[in-house]
Amino acid sequence: MDVSSLQSRYLDSCKKHEVLPNSAVLSWFYKAEIQKSELGKCSIKFFLNQLCNADIYPLIDVFLAIDSSDVDAVDILHESPCNFNEEYVMPLLQTINLKLRVVDLHDMSPEENFLQNLCHHGLACHILNMRSTHIQKLNMAGTFMQLHTLNLDFCTSIGSLDKDCFSCMPSLMRLSMCETRVANLWTTTAALSKLPSLVELRFQNCLCCKDTGPCPASFGDKARIAFEKLGSAPLNMCLSSETSSISIRDATFQGFHAKENCGDLLSLTGSALIKEGSGKFDNLSHISKVEISSCLQRVGSIEISSDFPPNLNGLSNLENKITDKEEILARAHMWDLKNGRPTSLKNYISHHPSPICFEKHYREYMVALLPRLEVLDNFSITKMDREMGRTIFSKYYEYLPYKRQNKQSVVTVLQKREMGTTGASCPNFSKFKQSCHYGKSPCHFSRSLTAAKLGSAAWPLLHPLHTFSHIYKEGSKRLRARQFEYHPSDSRLMVYGTLDGEVVVINHESGKLVGYVPSANNMNSVLGLCWLKKYPSKLLAGSDNGCLKLFDISHIPPIVSDVNCSAGVVTFDDFDQLTSVHVNSGDDQFLASGYSKDVALYDIFSGKRLHLFTNMHREPINVVKFAHHSPFLFATSSFDHDVKLWDLRQKPQWPCYTASSSSGNVMVCFSPDDRYLLVSAVDNEVKQLLAVDGRLHMDFKIASTGSAHNYTRSYYINGSDYIISGSCDENVVRICCTQTGRRLRDFYLEDVESGNSLFVQSLRGDPFRLFHMSVLTASKRPCSKWEIIKVNLLASSHGTEEHSHGQNIRSTFLGG
Repeated sequence: MDVSSLQSRYLDSCKKHEVLPNSAVLSWFYKAEIQKSELGKCSIKFFLNQLCNADIYPLIDVFLAIDSSDVDAVDILHESPCNFNEEYVMPLLQTINLKLRVVDLHDMSPEENFLQNLCHHGLACHILNMRSTHIQKLNMAGTFMQLHTLNLDFCTSIGSLDKDCFSCMPSLMRLSMCETRVANLWTTTAALSKLPSLVELRFQNCLCCKDTGPCPASFGDKARIAFEKLGSAPLNMCLSSETSSISIRDATFQGFHAKENCGDLLSLTGSALIKEGSGKFDNLSHISKVEISSCLQRVGSIEISSDFPPNLNGLSNLENKITDKEEILARAHMWDLKNGRPTSLKNYISHHPSPICFEKHYREYMVALLPRLEVLDNFSITKMDREMGRTIFSKYYEYLPYKRQNKQSVVTVLQKREMGTTGASCPNFSKFKQSCHYGKSPCHFSRSLTAAKLGSAAWPLLHPLHTFSHIYKEGSKRLRARQFEYHPSDSRLMVYGTLDGEVVVINHESGKLVGYVPSANNMNSVLGLCWLKKYPSKLLAGSDNGCLKLFDISHIPPIVSDVNCSAGVVTFDDFDQLTSVHVNSGDDQFLASGYSKDVALYDIFSGKRLHLFTNMHREPINVVKFAHHSPFLFATSSFDHDVKLWDLRQKPQWPCYTASSSSGNVMVCFSPDDRYLLVSAVDNEVKQLLAVDGRLHMDFKIASTGSAHNYTRSYYINGSDYIISGSCDENVVRICCTQTGRRLRDFYLEDVESGNSLFVQSLRGDPFRLFHMSVLTASKRPCSKWEIIKVNLLASSHGTEEHSHGQNIRSTFLGG
């Protein structure tokens, strides 16, 4: 069927449906006929904004015959607001199967129902351009078998990629997502790794580039090819395409033509000279031939597996060699030691970036985790980029917890355990048993099983406590949590205090209420909570107006009521403006601190205040914490930038030592084995100190936001193996290894109902379950909403079969 036959079919259909032919549609057929006669091929472009409702059914009749016609391609375009119902668009698009080439909905701003339909069912097009403010979590799980280019630029509401997103896009080669809200490196790379053909990706763009390909203003590729022809293998290690294009890119952004700025690229001689017409590369002749040769040999000796994932064997040796490599590149003015990235990217002017672009080592992370990628953000990925990406990844990130290098299924781990302990027959069994013996330590198997589970759950299970606890006050008002603590010996129990002064004990596994203490007249927001270890039914609570009480939960009724039960309640002298309480390891004394420079010591049995230690800091004390195993040692943290360790046996007049942060301290706590102090200062300054003398053991180097009000809190999980850290101006929780400082995972918090960000107010690791925790969150708009969210990093949010509570393993087996 030729174009004229399609036009006749359209006219006949118009008569059938009793509508007038659209002159715009007739003109499209006419242009296609001319194109066919002149070029032998033709494509028809349909503009949605020139159609009306009456045109839809005649066009559907035409589209049903297009696949069998001699029309080579059909483009559906949109340039201005539509004059017909949006509900007709999907039936129109789905009518064409083989010949649909371009679908451009950039200026259409489709509604949510249309987008859900499109994402769920898919399209047969080759190129899809779409812009919408209605998509928050992208889940294009429909069939897009022919799609090779997807443009989602300026979809400003997209904040994350769903697990099954891109699962049916085997041909997708180019993806652009500039100026979205995508921020999570971990879930983003997990989703993108499902695209087997993806070679070009961008979350930000070069000013002169309209597509995802490499910037045409860069001559880096030519330089690389020239040096490869010269056979200069060591140079390939040091010369990136981005490095070669620094001045040219700068000039391009200023409106000049690249060809006017290209200087002569001279070959490297013994003096190691790289020269460009703009003079931006320095003469390296002061480095001798011997030094250059020695340095390049050290660079070339770095053993990094080319296989994915990054090889983490011999980490300590690798990190030393990483430093050597970075230093050599820095001396060649190709590496920025301060920021840990190529110098060219330092001068790269980002346009329309998504938040993910501001993550530290963003480019290196993406290059390492997406090995098939060839172009990122309009910059070609060179051999040196890939090697440096793997190097940076190995230095700053953990692929899997506990130094596990390869993803394994839970079944595989269980099989290896059985083979390693029962002696089941298999080829070369003795050698196999030596390589993966599961009797190395009491926790070796549990750690391997944990790594397998975490590796298969890029999207952790987030479970708001109120969704299954169903505890409400009169009038269906939700309780607003302000502070919480896990029980130290009963894995089922959790206590939380509210903004209104209530104390609530719940079974956080079943959601059942265990005990409820209504707010008394003298109880304000509960800021301090602490369980007693030797008396597991007792807990201490303190409110911001200074009220201090000891409760026995065996005497507290499990009902929400205004009746105040006084049985088993001990009241202590007030401590004004209280912010923190903590009981010592002997359960006989506790400390209280507040918005003052003083700390009070109380006797739990007599109910009396024993001492008031004054002027312990120069500014108010935020937190006071006893050691876990000594009833005398305690630490204080203050906004005066200092953390101090004290000993009650010395009648605290002088601290054992003082350690300082660069900003005000928000939080301090001991590791479960008391070997370390974890100190959290304003705006993500998180450090681990040796508890014995206060020396710095680990700086976690979390990026700051620049806010003086971004109060950061950090705690240990999995015993002393990892830390979790969050801040009140951010909706992200970070997990880092305590021994290497490397980042294992970030996860982001959003309200399920509204999609708004939830900001971290406090957080605790579950003392009984590996990689389980709870996070106290608050939303800022439209109204303040406080709630506790349980997090399970070992289960996926997309599989209900994985909604288990994990391994019931005590923290005493997790250290080291």
